[in-house]
Amino acid sequence: MTAGSALPQGQAKADAVRSMFDAIAPRYDLLNRLLTFGMDRRWRRRSVRELGLPAGAQVFDLACGTGDLCRDLEAAGLEPVGFDLSSGMLKAAQRRRESGRLNAPMVLGDALRLPVRAGSVDGITCGFALRNVVDLDGLFAELARVVRPGGRVSLLEVAEPPNPVLRFGHGLYFGRVIPLVGGLLSDRAAYEYLPKSVAYLPPAEEMLGLLAGHGFGGLDHALLSGGIAQMITATRQD
Repeated sequence: MTAGSALPQGQAKADAVRSMFDAIAPRYDLLNRLLTFGMDRRWRRRSVRELGLPAGAQVFDLACGTGDLCRDLEAAGLEPVGFDLSSGMLKAAQRRRESGRLNAPMVLGDALRLPVRAGSVDGITCGFALRNVVDLDGLFAELARVVRPGGRVSLLEVAEPPNPVLRFGHGLYFGRVIPLVGGLLSDRAAYEYLPKSVAYLPPAEEMLGLLAGHGFGGLDHALLSGGIAQMITATRQD
């Protein structure tokens, strides 16, 4: 993916996303902390709490990256398994496993085609990757396939603040500061993609409708930190 290029679609998007995350994996965690001022930690912990699952429940973390959400799931007494399309991200997660900071197994795989049987998991998390999948409706169909009845999903994503003043300031930060800092510390093209990729996201009402159409109920949408992030939670119906 090159700076200034149009947003890719289909297989070109999958290939570009995989290549991009392979490239930024070494400094991904550092930049997450810097660029969100540490708020990403609070968002992930809340996402885990909103699952509302008992200790010992198995949770798949899709687009697990370096394992941040898996660590929070473990801290809550849950049993996570991470899946990611990027081998670079999984290598970074493996270094955490080797250092003893992470126990969850990590699997190289496509969230649209999980290598598991139907109804096999108690919950699913996904942190800031909905805009990166090739087929969002296909992703929600796969969630419906693998989550058992009564199981829960908790999905984090970026958002735009509803307040016009906050939205203006966030737009400047997201569109200018993030690519600048990302370019200095990692890969500029990747961090230019980040604000542009919001264009892939449908409105929250549409995402909730898609989930409902695939058999999820108890749907809830929450804006976090003034609306710069969002969280969708839902329960798999019988």
